[in-house]
Amino acid sequence: MNTTTEIDVRGLAPPEPFEVILPALFTLKPGATLQVLIHREPHPLYEFLRKSGYNWRTYKLSYNNFRIKIVRAT
Repeated sequence: MNTTTEIDVRGLAPPEPFEVILPALFTLKPGATLQVLIHREPHPLYEFLRKSGYNWRTYKLSYNNFRIKIVRAT
């Protein structure tokens, strides 16, 4: 069963969004999805995800409003 967890880090100043997202990633089970709501594109997070083997897709919802769906590779 695929599960989805959502966290909202909009409005937090760097590095707080990364500090909130990172523990959620470490507890993400294979095949599960983490949805992140954020007010900017987090390029340092993308680099971490790339190096750590996560898959993600970013959706621009509106100006300075993004949803990132992150999946841990199985």
